[in-house]
Amino acid sequence: MNDRHTVIRTLHDLGGAVWLGGSLMGAIGLNGASKDVADSDDRAKVASSGWARWAPVSAAAIGAHLAGDLGLLLANRGRLARQKGVTANTVVKTVLTAAAIGTTAYSGVLGARLAKAAKAGAVDADSGVVPSEATPGEVAAVQQRLRGLQWVTPALTAGIVALGAQQGEQQRPRQMLAGVGARLGRLAGR
Repeated sequence: MNDRHTVIRTLHDLGGAVWLGGSLMGAIGLNGASKDVADSDDRAKVASSGWARWAPVSAAAIGAHLAGDLGLLLANRGRLARQKGVTANTVVKTVLTAAAIGTTAYSGVLGARLAKAAKAGAVDADSGVVPSEATPGEVAAVQQRLRGLQWVTPALTAGIVALGAQQGEQQRPRQMLAGVGARLGRLAGR
């Protein structure tokens, strides 16, 4: 029996890393740099264009991460049932993953609204996610939501990466023995 899961671990880890890195680069680099566009009517359009170019890569990264997640869950289902701490980690990581998918999808919907408004006519803005006094009210509301969300997704995906690292630590032989021993001790005490 092969106990190596290099491909699914790579999908999981690389997908999560690209998801985290892309969301951070977009928040810091793309949205931040949109302030430097000379014509304030083009700032939202430039940021929207950059995010639209990134969206297929982000979707592929999320898909790879989810495929790796599922593969690791299947490969480690025995540990999930027997080793103390593995179930809790998996549940928390699953909740964070679902939340990150939600914030990523909602950001995409809002970004599409902003792009549509920018294509329809000039949208004066301080940056891709910061409205100016001249930004139309509906567009400004979209930008304000995006401004907050741009930090939520990286925070959630950082948590996912950290919990993935913890899962790797839980697979060390000592951790596995201690975790299984603790679980058996609890069962014996019932």
